Amino acid sequence: MDSESVEPIVRPVNRGWVAVFVIGPFLAVIAGAIMTVKNGASWVPLMVAAVYYSLTVWGIGLGFHRLFTHRAFRANRVIEFGLAFLGSMSAQGSVLRWCAVHRRHHQYSDHDGDPHSPHTEGEGVKGLLKGMWHSHMGWLFRENPPALDKAVADLAKDKMVMWVDRMFPAITLFSLFSPALVGWLLTGTWEGTLATWIWAGPIRIFLFHHVTWSVNSVCHLWGARPFKTKDQSRNHPIVALLSFGEGWHNNHHAFPNSARCGMAWWEIDISYMLLWTWEKLGLAWDLHLPEAALAERRRN
Repeated sequence: MDSESVEPIVRPVNRGWVAVFVIGPFLAVIAGAIMTVKNGASWVPLMVAAVYYSLTVWGIGLGFHRLFTHRAFRANRVIEFGLAFLGSMSAQGSVLRWCAVHRRHHQYSDHDGDPHSPHTEGEGVKGLLKGMWHSHMGWLFRENPPALDKAVADLAKDKMVMWVDRMFPAITLFSLFSPALVGWLLTGTWEGTLATWIWAGPIRIFLFHHVTWSVNSVCHLWGARPFKTKDQSRNHPIVALLSFGEGWHNNHHAFPNSARCGMAWWEIDISYMLLWTWEKLGLAWDLHLPEAALAERRRN
């Protein structure tokens, strides 16, 4: 594919939509809290929210991140399509834009050119606060970094990936409103429908957005650094638990193409557990893992 056809594939930033999906879910959290205090909690909305949360976490962690960005493993086309679709349901951007930004993050990690580093906004307390805001959310409102199209030229050759990328707005709307249908089918009441929609729709999006953004912010500021890297990436167990393994971020930056982010036995990596199961079932293969000798040489 020539450069002229590749250039327009990464969508420009739409600040209006970014604001909607930042502010809207936050307002939903407030509404959900009021509803819970007033009416109590029901197992149906929370169960559906947990299912949607888990599916979209795997869509981002296994799909957008480990499969499409880093090619850490291979899988059959049904698995690939499912992960691309589920990642798009997270409302974190289309598959091409997400992967392009993350590849640029690794290219310039914590140096000028990194799209969302907390260490490029100045010195002192003011620089730290600006960096925390920028790495967590502020970068979403800035223009696309340059050369994102070139960063995903390989993905642009995949017709399935391109189709999912084009369908991102529709998939996002499906992700936002389909919980209402599930709630109606499970409860048969308008109250249950509304509660399921608000918990598994905007509140679930709010929670997962901030978990993912914490990998950019928290995991470059606080935590352990068991491996030598040229950046400030860190392991944070709470973020790792909530993100199903993505919070073992120093491990990941030390070995970007590894299918497993949790390296030690006690570093729980739920996404890798699923991937390991797929490998045993023949649904995934070529799982890239660092050699023990190389891992030992890179330890601090």
